[in-house]
Amino acid sequence: MRTLPRPSWICAGAALLVLAALAAITAAGAVPWSLPASEHSNNLLVRAFRAGQLALPVPVPPGLAALKDPFDPAANLPYRLPPYALENVSYYRGALYLYFGAVPALLLFWPWSALTGAYLANKFGAAIFCGAAFLAAAWLLRSVRRACFPQAASGVLAAGLLAVGLATGLPILLERADVCEVPIACGAALVLLALGCVWQALAAPERRGRWLLAASLAYGLALGARPSWLPGCVMLLVPVWAQAREPAAGPGRTARALAAAALPLLACGLGLAWYNWARFGSPLEFGEHYQLAADRQDSLRHFSLGYLAFNFRVYFLEPVRWSPVFPFAGSIAPAAPGPGHGPVEDPYGVLANVPVTLLALAAPLAWRGGGPESRALRRLGAAAGLLFLAAAGVICLFYCNCSRYEVEFLLPLTVLAVLGIFGLERALAGGGPARVAARCGWALLLAFSVAFNLLSSADHYATEHASLGRFLLRAGRLPEATAEFRRAASVRPSAAEHYALAGALAAGGQLDAAIGEYRASIARDGGRALVHNDLAIALARSRRLPEAAEELQAALRLQPAYGEAMANLGNVYLLMRRLPEAIAQYQGALRLAPGDEALRARLALAERAWEAYGR
Repeated sequence: MRTLPRPSWICAGAALLVLAALAAITAAGAVPWSLPASEHSNNLLVRAFRAGQLALPVPVPPGLAALKDPFDPAANLPYRLPPYALENVSYYRGALYLYFGAVPALLLFWPWSALTGAYLANKFGAAIFCGAAFLAAAWLLRSVRRACFPQAASGVLAAGLLAVGLATGLPILLERADVCEVPIACGAALVLLALGCVWQALAAPERRGRWLLAASLAYGLALGARPSWLPGCVMLLVPVWAQAREPAAGPGRTARALAAAALPLLACGLGLAWYNWARFGSPLEFGEHYQLAADRQDSLRHFSLGYLAFNFRVYFLEPVRWSPVFPFAGSIAPAAPGPGHGPVEDPYGVLANVPVTLLALAAPLAWRGGGPESRALRRLGAAAGLLFLAAAGVICLFYCNCSRYEVEFLLPLTVLAVLGIFGLERALAGGGPARVAARCGWALLLAFSVAFNLLSSADHYATEHASLGRFLLRAGRLPEATAEFRRAASVRPSAAEHYALAGALAAGGQLDAAIGEYRASIARDGGRALVHNDLAIALARSRRLPEAAEELQAALRLQPAYGEAMANLGNVYLLMRRLPEAIAQYQGALRLAPGDEALRARLALAERAWEAYGR
């Protein structure tokens, strides 16, 4: 039996580690709305295609159809939430559509359903595409190392694999993979596949036409998943330019290379234009203006130069706030965005938090010198650089910020960073202190970047499970909500997570457990008046009245004009038969809420009791 040499096992182990990590993150991630897989967006599209239609096979709720303005976020909110769950679905002329292109459904969800007879959940589809993006990047880097850096240690390539797999935002994206994350992951996988094909076209001129056809087809399909990649298609011209620069090249060869680079892309573009026209009456309308979303999409200015400076600062420079509590990595604290800018969800500055990307500055070391290999590497660097600039440019002009968008420019930027590592290794091949220092430097940058991605992924895990818990609590699904809050608190034991879990436990009658969680919340941050008040309510329900009184007194020390705490303390004093104190608390609460008749009735009750028994 033939076995791989030991160095190959190092790289294979790194690749398996990345895939295992992505799979574990996906399995643990939250599933928005807890809908069955058959109702996930891409499977609805598969069902539509099977029925010979483009609109989703979902009846439009009569209430939505009757709305005077269905794109008003306040008016359509009931239909964006379960049981309808139409968040981010496009509504046009009485029918519902999945915005953007159909490529994820055609490439993965429909074949999966046809082969297995079951539907693939969105989050697992996103995980498969993220795995494919990583494998495409790994194929590219392995091919580059074999052709141009054969003396580089296998451990260096393994480090590069860890970089493109775990330092590119993929672990963060997979914590909540649904409608938006699937096309992002699909587009990234196809674009990296196209970049790998471009490298093969540069490294093997005798097969350039075939590789250019493959690159163009992959890129065209990427546009059918994520049309924002359109500016980056200029990278397909790099091999064409290389063909034109060859001494023996004639107009015919260059024209054939240009045709190979353009025709599959053009065919995909025409197909996408027809798909848009058939759905929305315009070849350039992808459905975004008709989305049912928290922001009004039909009148938004989605792209503007006015967003550029703020978005650049957020996406590249802003450090996250670190906490002494696991998972340590929190969110950024940016300045207020300018007029017209949308929400700032959860982005992070890549140069500050994923510093391995700084090694892209060393990428020119990889192609220093002459010869065909150096020229091919220089042109690969140009193609990856064009991809990065195109993706970053589009995202920095967009009206809102989100961490999932950063995957698109982080992947090509990290490829350049790994080329920088290869270049450093070759430039310092003689050994000595300089090589040791360089290795320690890039290894530390890589370790910090991977650690940030994993810690931020854990933070997103807690955020998404807590968010799902709040939704389930509002829906009256108390046991499921409690389980979600418990998951969030197990990973991020912050004051907020303990407080949310305590509330769910108290609502379910688990008072002792709730009291413990309230106390844990207070221990984390010293407590807020609200938390002391809610702890007191749980203690009072458990007939632990003296402790309840102490907590309410603590709440009033923190917030003296806290009417609810005053009223609750009056109730506790009333039960403890401390009638003068009860009367005083009720009177104080009434000064803050003079129209509260229930409070006035309790005051009257305390006064009558004092008249009858106290005196």
